[in-house]
Amino acid sequence: MTLSGLPEPASLGPYTAYVAWIGPLALDPMRKLGTVRNGETSLGETDLDKFIVMISAEASASVTERHGRLVLRGNSPSARLQRHDLLMLPPGAGHAMPDAAWPMPPVDTTIPMFMPGIDALAPPERPFVPGAGIDPATLPLARPSQVVDIKDGDTLRLTAGFVRRTIAGRSLVMYGFNGQYPGPLVRASKGATATVEFANAIDQPSAVHWHGIRLDNRFDGAVGVTQDPVMPGEHFTYRVHFPDEGIYWYHSHYREDVQQDLGLYGNVFVPWTGVGGSGSVNREEFLMLDDLLLADGKPFPYGTSGPTHALMGRFGNTLLVNGEPRYRLAVARGEVVRFYLTNVANTRTFNLSFAGARMKVVGADAGLFQHEDWVESVPIAPAQRYIVDVSFPRAGTYALLNRVEALNHSFGYFFPQVDTLGSVTAASQAVGVDRGSLFGALHVGMVDGHDYDVYRMTPPDRQLVLTLKTQDLPLALEQILQLETSYFTPVEWSGTMPMMDWLTTGKQAHWILRDPATGKENEAIDWTFKRGDIVKVRLVNDRATLHAMAHPIHLHGQRFLVLAQNGVRNDNLVWKDTVLLPVGSTADILVEMSNPGRWMMHCHIAEHLQAGMMAVFEVN
Repeated sequence: MTLSGLPEPASLGPYTAYVAWIGPLALDPMRKLGTVRNGETSLGETDLDKFIVMISAEASASVTERHGRLVLRGNSPSARLQRHDLLMLPPGAGHAMPDAAWPMPPVDTTIPMFMPGIDALAPPERPFVPGAGIDPATLPLARPSQVVDIKDGDTLRLTAGFVRRTIAGRSLVMYGFNGQYPGPLVRASKGATATVEFANAIDQPSAVHWHGIRLDNRFDGAVGVTQDPVMPGEHFTYRVHFPDEGIYWYHSHYREDVQQDLGLYGNVFVPWTGVGGSGSVNREEFLMLDDLLLADGKPFPYGTSGPTHALMGRFGNTLLVNGEPRYRLAVARGEVVRFYLTNVANTRTFNLSFAGARMKVVGADAGLFQHEDWVESVPIAPAQRYIVDVSFPRAGTYALLNRVEALNHSFGYFFPQVDTLGSVTAASQAVGVDRGSLFGALHVGMVDGHDYDVYRMTPPDRQLVLTLKTQDLPLALEQILQLETSYFTPVEWSGTMPMMDWLTTGKQAHWILRDPATGKENEAIDWTFKRGDIVKVRLVNDRATLHAMAHPIHLHGQRFLVLAQNGVRNDNLVWKDTVLLPVGSTADILVEMSNPGRWMMHCHIAEHLQAGMMAVFEVN
């Protein structure tokens, strides 16, 4: 808390100290935060979603209840959330159903919704159903991901094709690489270069992006920047170099909102040979976290010429781990498992934990943390990766959970939402090799001898503001959004507005990266750097828009460090390629411009990318 202008307490009466209190909007119970003064005071954390803060002058700093004079009060921005009075909205104001083929989007009946005026609308876009007319029974059943070991000079044949998936008892037409779901787990030796022969056998143009890998720019897979789309029935040859150890992934980079969502993704793993290797754990597991929007047991249609769900992104109603609704793993008692986590969802940020198990975070997108840390959960945004070690000391079942705090926008309240993604079952038999002592220590990871502190005090070299423009929204939807502009939850953890999410297309929502120094936006930005430059970039997520959203910002071809978020110094650095910017927040990232070429930077919410939120920078 930062305060200024407080007079001496004695000037207000028989008082000696100022004390801060916090409580819910009902003012009961109120909890003492501590003594405060002019300047900055650290008061800890609160778990209240909506709260009021009071500062009183008190006779003693040791009081346990407020008795003295109230001098200041304030409340959380979320306190402005109120139930929407939507009865005044004109029913059906906006776009009529453009095509009877659009079904109504599925809704969660446990979440009360009160939004008359939009229930008769549909996006101004025709529905697209991938593989329309294909009988799922004629397709091969997708196989679980298989490991492909890659050495220098090897060739990998990678085909994007139709597969049959069975989810919740229904057969679905989906996409997959090499008939697998996820695609093959590519395990490559550090320094290896492989040839990847890509064939497109789906019903859309496509391309493959090698996410986080600092490869030759020509083979980055960025359609419109490094290559043309690979048309159905055509081929493209990639030369993929693996210079860095770490956990990466590959995915479609054309209509990601459709192709990635339906299964065109897979992991790449370059094992550590020294510090950071797997010698401290009993085994390694790779988990790709996803969600899928199903209606009547089938994928809900997509937009034909562009995305729907362009405001919030497409939240799924079926959560998946490695393509399955229920992940299962059997371990021995006392086993320590290293999990490599990758979020491949279109928009959902997960908050992952193993109930009853101790967990420490070891690494992230492109490397190891400077030091390992004990954590209760791992928040992981789209495109991010985290490496966690988990110990299962007792026989029994440990639930793999996604625990979040969702927001009912209609009625203005928060509620807990817990999804069980799967389980780990520890047998009664003890593990053969006890790694408990190694797990119990916090090890040092990234040590490269470089002094990054010299960049902390310097101003940013470049800035980007993340914001939104809209046009031609239905009147009823625009009125609802205007009612919300007083508050946006920093991260939307769950799709609690399915109708509102669905209605807006990429033609109506224009998500923007803006350079405030020049006013240029998205692809008009013309940043140029030299190889070897170390560039400090400040990212600012504008909350003063019609509908602010968190954005996971991804840079192609380079790696960076997050020096600070919201002005708070980060003392545990790790190489990354994607950083999450909650609503209203800032991040200072230090980009190592080591890889020549023209590279994309964009939001990794698939619908935001398709709605324009990308720019290109060049390293000469």
